[in-house]
Amino acid sequence: MNDVENVKAIKGGEFLIRETTAESIFIPEEWNEEQLMIAETCNNFLAQHVTPNLNRIDAQEEGLMSHLMDEAGALGLLGISVPEEYGGFGKDFKTSMLVTEKLGAGNSFSVAFSAHSGIGTLPILYYGNDAQKQKYIPKLTSGEWKGAYCLTEPSSGSDANSGKARAKLTEDGKHYLITGQKMWITNAGFADVFTVFAKIDNDENLSAFIVEKDFEGITLNTEEHKMGIKGSSTRQVFFNDCKVPVENLLSERQNGFKIAVNILNIGRMKLGGGTVGASKEVISMAVKYANEREQFGRAISKYGAIRHKLAQQAILTYAAESAVYRASQNMEEATDMLIESGLDEIKAKLKGTEQFAIEAAIIKVHASEVLDYVVDEGVQIYGGMGYSAEAPMERAYRDSRINRIFEGTNEINRMLTVDMMLKRAMKGELDLMGPAQKVAGELMSIPDFSAGGDEGPFTKEKKYIANFKKAILMVAGAAVQKLMTQLAKEQEVLMNLADMLIELYVSESLQLRVEKLVGLRGEESCKEQLDMMRVYINDAAEKIARSGKEALNSFAEGDEKRMMMMGLKRYTKTDDLNTTQARRNIAAKLIAENKYCF
Repeated sequence: MNDVENVKAIKGGEFLIRETTAESIFIPEEWNEEQLMIAETCNNFLAQHVTPNLNRIDAQEEGLMSHLMDEAGALGLLGISVPEEYGGFGKDFKTSMLVTEKLGAGNSFSVAFSAHSGIGTLPILYYGNDAQKQKYIPKLTSGEWKGAYCLTEPSSGSDANSGKARAKLTEDGKHYLITGQKMWITNAGFADVFTVFAKIDNDENLSAFIVEKDFEGITLNTEEHKMGIKGSSTRQVFFNDCKVPVENLLSERQNGFKIAVNILNIGRMKLGGGTVGASKEVISMAVKYANEREQFGRAISKYGAIRHKLAQQAILTYAAESAVYRASQNMEEATDMLIESGLDEIKAKLKGTEQFAIEAAIIKVHASEVLDYVVDEGVQIYGGMGYSAEAPMERAYRDSRINRIFEGTNEINRMLTVDMMLKRAMKGELDLMGPAQKVAGELMSIPDFSAGGDEGPFTKEKKYIANFKKAILMVAGAAVQKLMTQLAKEQEVLMNLADMLIELYVSESLQLRVEKLVGLRGEESCKEQLDMMRVYINDAAEKIARSGKEALNSFAEGDEKRMMMMGLKRYTKTDDLNTTQARRNIAAKLIAENKYCF
């Protein structure tokens, strides 16, 4: 692997072929005083306005969610990253991610907040002209107007560009008439401004329009009855010759699909941050309950089976958080470099985000699945009370499930991860071929079994991660060579490769975080974090081995297959680790602090 000469020059997807230094990444332990104050504002907002009213929110009490959005707007939470000229705070991307993370513990409110401040606001902020931004962004930032995003249709979910909504220009050329049906529209019940996607005439691609609720020709269906996030307004929206002024065309004609894709990249990152916040809150509830609930004369937190669950919840959440802020920093640095090169700030933000679309997809998948694991085990820790609507775990369990569908299903995002990686390689943007050929040659050589374990506290983990990269390059290179154009149709293989990439990226992100933290605080103060890193990488090795084996078994054969299976075993080998004791150490810290404390 090549050392990074300038971390700011790292491209999206290059984590597979380049080494990253711990000093170059951002870790949450580095939040400054102002950012911590913003985080505390979010915590206080939830404690005062949201958590005491969760039942009222889920009952969709008339006007309550809209009022909560007003309160959030008054605190400036709806415009953290909106430029000051439009009434926002103009903070960086990491700070906006921090707000998303903290408010992610707000159940249905977090959905309304994210939909408004993300997909409800950003299309206009990033793609609107000066007049559009001046008209809409200040009111969306203050909360005076609420935003919604109308993309999905009954016949077009993952295949968004196949939507049937149509727009046609009136004879006088002053308006577009939009006709069509949109479904699963978050915030639809109280939104004032809709970003609506439709094709003009028989265009191949979508266009986007800014539509106000008072424009004639809009009707709403009743609220959807959902498994979870019951407090989130979700309705179908019908457009029947909805009259939209031509000046409300957003960006250029047929640019709608590009808008949708780029906004989804941001949405995937934000969803990852939000699910991390939700996971932390659930773990805190689980720890407190385990400390309070007694069985057989002692708190259930004293039992090994419960401690294992608490520790695993924390390990996965800490790892997901590490990946979220590593990628957030990368996006931010890419944006800054583009601005320095002379690119317009908004265009730089879009291009910087697009550059790390692979990482955004990885984070969306991993963090949403971590939350599902955390809430499932949360219910189990609560036992019978976990299944009762009187306790908080039942709501958390139901509310979490949508995150694996939001912002593109996890299956779609897995396939996108590999597809984007390979397409960048084909364009010459990523040199995957050279490293893959090097690994193929290494398979024919005598393995290097030298220990090299005394060079530093992270030498062993760095070698594991370097080998994970080799395993992926080996399997992916063989898949491309063997399946060629058919690879795109072999979804099971793509899913295997994606799972390998996900475990690599999260493992490396966690290792780098802990290495940097140890450098800041010393090993003695980071015992539990070191345990979390070791357990996660140990488990990741097994997952990568399993996914690689499944992939190879599906397309390889003969001596070639036997050689690659031996290579896979070599590249996913780790030393024995007492994971039981490591998890006990982590759980003991959680139990002593009576909350998620990392």
